[in-house]
Amino acid sequence: MSTMHTEAYPRLVADIGGTNARFALETAPQVIEKAEVLPCKDYDTVVDAAKTYLERAGSPKVLHAAFAIANPILGDWVQMTNHHWAFSIETTRQALGFETLILLNDFTAQALAVTKTEKNDLVQIGGQKPIEFAPKAVIGPGTGLGVSGLVHSAAGWVALAGEGGHTSFPPFDDMEVLIWQYAKNKYGHVSAERFLSGAGLSLIYEALAKRDNIKQCRLKPSEITDKALSGTSPICRQTLDIFCAMLGTVASNLALSLGARGGVYLCGGIIPRVLDYFKTSPFRSRFENKGRFEAYLAAIPVYVVLSEFPGIVGAAVALDNHLNNV
Repeated sequence: MSTMHTEAYPRLVADIGGTNARFALETAPQVIEKAEVLPCKDYDTVVDAAKTYLERAGSPKVLHAAFAIANPILGDWVQMTNHHWAFSIETTRQALGFETLILLNDFTAQALAVTKTEKNDLVQIGGQKPIEFAPKAVIGPGTGLGVSGLVHSAAGWVALAGEGGHTSFPPFDDMEVLIWQYAKNKYGHVSAERFLSGAGLSLIYEALAKRDNIKQCRLKPSEITDKALSGTSPICRQTLDIFCAMLGTVASNLALSLGARGGVYLCGGIIPRVLDYFKTSPFRSRFENKGRFEAYLAAIPVYVVLSEFPGIVGAAVALDNHLNNV
């Protein structure tokens, strides 16, 4: 990557998941405009998607860009976990004619965005007030399961780049052992992401349907949530209840690991779609169900993040940090 840069705007910022690529222009510090969502499946490469967006945005002259992506960033070569795109960061920078192109994990970006999130974009689910400057946990089920955190330092908030969604899933009770066993027989290793994602909703339903000898044992995530919330399918409601309880377990494990008394922030596309249900779902009771540490967890606030494009906001923060330190 080139180390020469100017502070010119606009900058291209993106949040690229396994399903959609969200692009926008940052036209001034934290001023996000012309956001657009492009389905990843419609484009052969990330370059094609970015060029299409820039053309639709009026072909502005962009020198600096940052892409948050649902993938670990381990070097120049990126092979997406939940999509077929694979590319070199440097080759992509050259193909798009940028001075600067940085990539970061999408949930590192989500964590950075938390530091810029307005209060009216947060819905609190239990707990008390956050402890100032205490670590914050960031987790979100969507196409996959993103996990990150924020730790405060003398230089400000530092976002953690990890792959916590791929840690082994811990079943809590006999029902979850049954579902875990079904997934283990199907996949071998059972990560938290196997259940806490869109595909995970379908997998939980599939395990329950097999147990009950239901012929239609496969449903799309949207079908499951629709039937669960409309009251037309008890097994779909049970699926959603189990999903939320599992999320409570994994979120509380993360909170304990980080000492996240600054709060737990739930991002991703699934929870906001079922927000009214989620407020009284099994999530919070499971979150606090940790024996001797129940009181510790009961004090930790959980927030559902409703920001429209938090990954884009976080990418903009990361890009600004990068340019200020080059």
